[in-house]
Amino acid sequence: MRIAERFLTHSVGNQASPLLDYDAFATDPALQAALEREGAGWAREQVAAFGPVAGGELMHLGEDANANRPVFRPFDRYGHRIDRVDFHPSWHRIMQLGVEYGIPNFYWRHAGTPGANVARAALAYLHMQPEQGNNCPLTMTYACVPALRKQPSLAREWLPRITAPRYDGRFVAAHAKAGNTIGMGMTEKQGGSDVRSNSTRAFPVGSPGPGEAYELVGHKFFFSAPMSDAFLVLAQAEGGLSCFLLPRFLPDGTLNAIRIQRLKDKLGDWSNASSEVEFTGTIAWLLGEEGRGVATILEMVALTRQDCLIGSAGIMRQALVQAIHHARQRMAFGKRLVEHALMANVLADLSLESEAAMVLAMRVARAIDAGERDPAEAALARIATAIGKYYVCKRCPPMVNEAQECLGGLGYVEENILPRLYRQAPLNSIWEGSGNIQCLDVLRALRREPETRDALLRELESVAGESRALDSAVRWIATTIDDGDTIETRSRLLTERIAQALQAVQLIRSGRDRVAGAFIDSRLGGGHGQCFGTLPPATPFEELVAQTFPAS
Repeated sequence: MRIAERFLTHSVGNQASPLLDYDAFATDPALQAALEREGAGWAREQVAAFGPVAGGELMHLGEDANANRPVFRPFDRYGHRIDRVDFHPSWHRIMQLGVEYGIPNFYWRHAGTPGANVARAALAYLHMQPEQGNNCPLTMTYACVPALRKQPSLAREWLPRITAPRYDGRFVAAHAKAGNTIGMGMTEKQGGSDVRSNSTRAFPVGSPGPGEAYELVGHKFFFSAPMSDAFLVLAQAEGGLSCFLLPRFLPDGTLNAIRIQRLKDKLGDWSNASSEVEFTGTIAWLLGEEGRGVATILEMVALTRQDCLIGSAGIMRQALVQAIHHARQRMAFGKRLVEHALMANVLADLSLESEAAMVLAMRVARAIDAGERDPAEAALARIATAIGKYYVCKRCPPMVNEAQECLGGLGYVEENILPRLYRQAPLNSIWEGSGNIQCLDVLRALRREPETRDALLRELESVAGESRALDSAVRWIATTIDDGDTIETRSRLLTERIAQALQAVQLIRSGRDRVAGAFIDSRLGGGHGQCFGTLPPATPFEELVAQTFPAS
């Protein structure tokens, strides 16, 4: 043997191959079943077509978009103020795919067809697994429609472009494009979630009133997706806090006075831009009546919160499949990781958490969809959205961290997707109202809208007798709801218990008895510790993992 050969130390073995170019829909039996169960089986072909894109091209694009963050360009080469944000081509391609496959528009283009919002939720769930940086503009474009409909004159002009399956990322006026995207600006430095404390002022250009032009003077501390074609913003008019449509360019093609101060240096969400802005006589058009701003934008907030729930479920799914994929290949102590009892416990536990998050998201999507025709479903949607947003978004960060551990040190290295998922994981819990806001909204609905209490309990009791642990949890929930003296102090615990019970109901309905049984025994029956991987020994670990992400 030559001397040099004795120093060959870099023979790579026992390493898993990257999880790339897989079909994210075909490898998710639980999602396929949920699509049928929640009334969107008619859209299976459209959703299935997106599966290879979500597990293929989007995986590569997401990596590139995060490696090349957006750049703020306040001036052009001649010194003119332009307040432009430039994005890498990969980011624009992700937007194009999202728009063309229907993330912001599928529901509205199939309006009136039962299950349309469920199909759209499934598409969003797939899209949010490989990359979440485009979630913000895609979600707000989807969610703005109810608010715009409150002002028919503006809706006639804008909605055909907003709901079109066309993306145009050029920095030009909205009317020059076949498709538009929408951003949002509600919160200010002094108020945060307390938007009624907003100080931005709105002054009518001519006659005041719905659909009329106003000049805005003030600031927004979080101005999401500043590259969008228009934004929904809140400002104080003479009649009180009001909602406005604020375009990036004015009708004559000149730039509106949106002065970007800086882009946020965020923990995660690197591929997207969030900004702070000032309005210096910025022109915007009033949506609805003066003083009705919160009511006008409320439906938009409900839909964006739904997407926080879906987005967290998507992150959890991606983290899970990465962990399972690695554990099936990596050898340790003479066996593949997945064959070790303790690792099997962890993976099975993560599988339960992921599937429970997804089925709750799909049930909320159906409630929003059916709520257009059924008042009881509308009432359930109002409360279940906040419940799901609170709990699933809270469960996302620890689950992603547990998935990182399954890869060991590799799970902490930036060449892997998991560190990006971990940075992204807390965002949905914070965006559109953090945990306390969601819990207070749950209490507000229970106190002010008796129909939401009735709808919630009817949903929870719909599988009565199937599980003693679930029946016991529902009795505790009903008792606690009626305890007016301590309910606010206990609202986080109450919301958590309701979320787990709702998840259990959906898993029972799925017919996957082993999944439902393991979830209920561990989450509601006391057979679980504080960490993942603490399922009881009788749990069918191998079966849960195998049916969660079938081996190719």
